[in-house]
Amino acid sequence: MVKRFFERIYLLIIFAFLYAPIIVLMAFSFNESKSRSMWTGFSLKWYEKVFQNSEIMSALYYTILIAILSAVIATIIGTISAIGIQSLGKWSKKAVLDINYLPVLNPDIVTGVSLMILFIFVNMRLGFLTLLLSHIVFNIPYVIISVLPKLRQLDKNVYEAALDLGATPAYAIRRVVLPQIMPGVITGLLLAFTLSLDDFVISFFTTGSGVTNLSITIYSMTRRGVSPEINAISTLMFAVVLVLLVVINGRMSQDKNVSHQDIK
Repeated sequence: MVKRFFERIYLLIIFAFLYAPIIVLMAFSFNESKSRSMWTGFSLKWYEKVFQNSEIMSALYYTILIAILSAVIATIIGTISAIGIQSLGKWSKKAVLDINYLPVLNPDIVTGVSLMILFIFVNMRLGFLTLLLSHIVFNIPYVIISVLPKLRQLDKNVYEAALDLGATPAYAIRRVVLPQIMPGVITGLLLAFTLSLDDFVISFFTTGSGVTNLSITIYSMTRRGVSPEINAISTLMFAVVLVLLVVINGRMSQDKNVSHQDIK
């Protein structure tokens, strides 16, 4: 009983240490004054100023555009890749999966610098296209990881039966395989969108002048001094990412429950 009490206290301290700064930031985004230490009254004026700030609105536009495009393209490529990986032999599949895990485990700064050097080497001007390609490359492994569990649950006989009934491989994948793995595809899409939405390190090294996302813009603004507008936009970003993570975790839990029922 005493051990459980101290475990809960320890867990509470850890969560307080992690989330107390975020709670303070969110609270002072509603503060009427610019003070970061004194509460003077509730106000939404900093949120109004955020939407009146052309620099932030431009960054928001590129952030959402890059996130949507990279998530959709990465999901298409990642889903096709996952289907191909699932059809490989045991050792070939293991080797490809190990390679796929490398970008996930690799530090973001290494990935960002590597992509920047590659773009410079091939004489690509850093800007919107390089930023989009970087986010696509970054998101693909996560989509593959999300889709593969659903492919493992899929009965191979269903695909083979479709071929025996006269369906072409492309038609069988589109009408038989994809509907079965769609929960994993949607999870991968949402995860890719979330990762792209708040990425800073890779974006910082692979974008050029005139094209920035919210993370880079917030970083630039903090160098000039912390403004309540930064608190407001950070709160909005946190809320959006939190909602998406709740949706992703809910879908993953649902997929696990479905798989357990199938096993039973």
